[in-house]
Amino acid sequence: MNYEEMTQKELDLYKAKNKDYTQGGSSFGNFERVSTILTLYPKLKLSNPQVVAMIYMLKQLDSALWMMSEGYEGEVENIDTRLTDVHVYAKIIRLLGEK
Repeated sequence: MNYEEMTQKELDLYKAKNKDYTQGGSSFGNFERVSTILTLYPKLKLSNPQVVAMIYMLKQLDSALWMMSEGYEGEVENIDTRLTDVHVYAKIIRLLGEK
C-alpha cells in the first residue's frame, strides 16, 4: 500500500462514519451536541480519566440518540453497537473509580 492508497482508505472511512453520525446534518454535529451538553458542567475536571471516558461514552450515546431522532441505522455502526460501546465505557468508568 502506498501513501495515496492509505489516505484514500482514511477518507473513505471518514465519509462512511460521518454519514452515520450526521445523516445529512452538520458534519460536526456530534461534536457540537456533546460540547453543548458539557457546558452544563462548568466545574468538570477534564483531566480526570473518568470524565474523559464519560465524554467518550456521551459521544456514543449522542450518536445513538441522533440515529433514533432522525429514524435511521448507521452503516458502519448502528444503534445497537453504539449502545454496546456505552456499556463498555460504563464499566471502564467504574473501574477507573476504583483506582
